[in-house]
Amino acid sequence: MGQADLPLVEQFRSWILPDSGLAAADRKAFFEGALVVLDTNVILSLYEYNPVVRNQVLAALEQISARLWLPYQVGQEFVRGRHRVLVERDKELRGAASEVDQHLQRARQAVLDASAHVKRLLLKYANDDAARTCLDETINEPAVKALLRDWQDLLKEHVKQLKSGHDLKPAAIKSDDPVLPKVAALFGDRIAPPTAYPVQQQRLEEALAFRFPNKIPPGFADRGKGNPLDQVGDYFIWAEILDKAAAPEVNRVLFVSADAKEDWYEKLDDGTKRPWPQLFVELRQRTGAELCMEQPRQFFQGIEEFLAPSMELTSATYDEIDRAAEAVAQRTVEDPPEVTDGSAHTVTPPDGLAVEAYRASGLTTRMARQLAVSDQRRHFQWWLIGVTAELGFRVPSDGEPLVDVCAAIRSEVRPAPEWHPGTALAQGEWPYRSDTWVAPWFVQLVRELGETDRLPLQRLAARQVQLRA
Repeated sequence: MGQADLPLVEQFRSWILPDSGLAAADRKAFFEGALVVLDTNVILSLYEYNPVVRNQVLAALEQISARLWLPYQVGQEFVRGRHRVLVERDKELRGAASEVDQHLQRARQAVLDASAHVKRLLLKYANDDAARTCLDETINEPAVKALLRDWQDLLKEHVKQLKSGHDLKPAAIKSDDPVLPKVAALFGDRIAPPTAYPVQQQRLEEALAFRFPNKIPPGFADRGKGNPLDQVGDYFIWAEILDKAAAPEVNRVLFVSADAKEDWYEKLDDGTKRPWPQLFVELRQRTGAELCMEQPRQFFQGIEEFLAPSMELTSATYDEIDRAAEAVAQRTVEDPPEVTDGSAHTVTPPDGLAVEAYRASGLTTRMARQLAVSDQRRHFQWWLIGVTAELGFRVPSDGEPLVDVCAAIRSEVRPAPEWHPGTALAQGEWPYRSDTWVAPWFVQLVRELGETDRLPLQRLAARQVQLRA
């Protein structure tokens, strides 16, 4: 009798055997016949990929599409989170050029400070004015600036290529999201219905009162995050999987997630991690089904190995899968705040942020400053905060809310009944009169302010339209 056949080992195999008791030969069976559940971060990664990798990943998912199943919680997190993914990426890339300049400015100053220090030593201990003069001629601000210029150009060129390599803009998904229909086609009608409110309440209470205090996976690492519903998202997904796996036709579940936090993975004494054995035990005890958990790279390698050997995903594709999974998982964990056209009037900017944006905007008059800090002009406040960061006029601070407030947009369809056509702004001052719609608060603002402010404001709005086109 082998070790695996012993009753004790069989009873506790999820804790004793490698990979929680999943034999290597069984992995193929999961790819060929299991119910496949993708975590939210895996689907949201489609918005992180460049177009080439996105198409490769979608082609790989089509190989397993017939067995994909979408928990309602995942679907809800997906449709609500896709815009945030694009906004956060755009925010980081928009500020990259300015951050490069700041780093190189510090480097330039460090070189000049080092030279100044040596010159002081030369005068103090050698009275060597000739050497000091030589340093002045060799290491000065124009010379250091010229030396760094090639590196500055190189770094900014990489930033430019990064921006151009991503085809999806935050504004695009409001009217024409190219990813959404492809995701919908992958899942078809294999989507869980909404969970009844009494069941949600029961699960919420179970998670917060019993599972989380006792660190029963998953979800306990989110305890204390946001409101109670924010804390139990992972457990809601798991509870839906348990319900689905109880169906007679389900005997295996393949769960794919980029989330490697402590409430999904146990850290072992040797520093490695493995999925929590409790997850395998709970699924087996409550449904009779077996579980396999995989990270995105493993999962797509499995599709290539077992289902589509001719696909041949490149190493660059797998590197992009790793990068996107890490980025989306991190954003999902942090869940940064976001201000939109719909919420701007209800959100107060952090202290000093509106003044900082006013100063960065190029506006100069007292009236414009008063409006920029007025509680009655929240849309203007948040637009100014967002557009100055978006155009690289300032670098957003850590923890600063994501802002998606537009003064004008280019669209064939009026975004809302109260928006004005571009012709509402004066000819010669607004370049996109025939193909844009302008927010009502912006039209009012332009009419109130004098020419000194009106032109800079419209230039800001026009540059934002051009950037998002």
